[in-house]
Amino acid sequence: MQGQSNPEQPGSGRAKRERYTPKPETLALLKVSGNPINGLGETTKRKASPFFWHPPDQHPYGELQIVARQSSRKCPGSAPAFMAAYNYPELVPVAEERNEAPAEQLAAELTAFALSHEADAIGIAPMDPLYVFEGYTIDEPWVIVLALSHNYERLKQVPSGETNGVGVTEIGEQYARGTRASFALANWIRSQGYNAKAFPGPGASALLLIPPAIDSGLGELGKHGSLISRQFGSGLRLAGITTDMPLVATRPDRFGADEFCSTCQVCTTACPPGAITEQKQMVRGVERWYVDFDKCIPYFAETASCGICFAVCPWTRPNARPKLLATMARRLGQISPGE
Repeated sequence: MQGQSNPEQPGSGRAKRERYTPKPETLALLKVSGNPINGLGETTKRKASPFFWHPPDQHPYGELQIVARQSSRKCPGSAPAFMAAYNYPELVPVAEERNEAPAEQLAAELTAFALSHEADAIGIAPMDPLYVFEGYTIDEPWVIVLALSHNYERLKQVPSGETNGVGVTEIGEQYARGTRASFALANWIRSQGYNAKAFPGPGASALLLIPPAIDSGLGELGKHGSLISRQFGSGLRLAGITTDMPLVATRPDRFGADEFCSTCQVCTTACPPGAITEQKQMVRGVERWYVDFDKCIPYFAETASCGICFAVCPWTRPNARPKLLATMARRLGQISPGE
């Protein structure tokens, strides 16, 4: 099926999708392999290079970004959804009077504020230099990551097209919610007398979001290269905030997603371009799951942001997730077989 999205939606009963061949004009825009830029095969740790969704003068995929954006905006409802995601409010000045409460109290107040202002979950991690893209600087010592959950019934209507934009519109709406939530929290922190900056999607900037999300307990890395959450499966988006407010880190959460992905074939089978690899690979000095950029991005660009791997992930299905959690807890020895 050359240059077309598969009209069949996830969950329709068909486990395997037809493979796809990119349009020649799309493939021509993939002028440089993205896998070496991402650090595939590198055995030494380093910062990530600026990449897709960064400003186009920082990577060779600006024309592909345009194709991806145009494809998604053709879908009904998607344009205003994504426009809202890019509607950044003003950051308020940092208050002169500082809230000198203990770090534990500040973290608790911050968490309560975030959860009452559109965030569905929150993680807190001390800054790691590897959270920052090469060529960027972040001075704040703390990273806060917000999780925004998808509506599963809407998300599974991906990939979107010109007659059904429900899936991609859902993606845009959650990015917009992340923008509102991250700027609201940054402004609350600034009102307490501390510096704070917001880093929402879908555009990329200085801060990677998945690594601090994992380290702060929001989930584990899935075979599809994105986060799997205990609460939401793969059906979530992320937004970040950096700050110098004294905080207390939240702990990583191991619940079995990584082990489950080792044998699960659902997303690898469902991926039309076959971009999801069966085994972990070495990427910038870390052995981890990796998605082949050169196979993924042409399909992503042509089919309005795709999202198939998130939607078909067993962890994303609300009725399946509790059973998976219980099964993996037993396998990991976290509960006794009789519980």
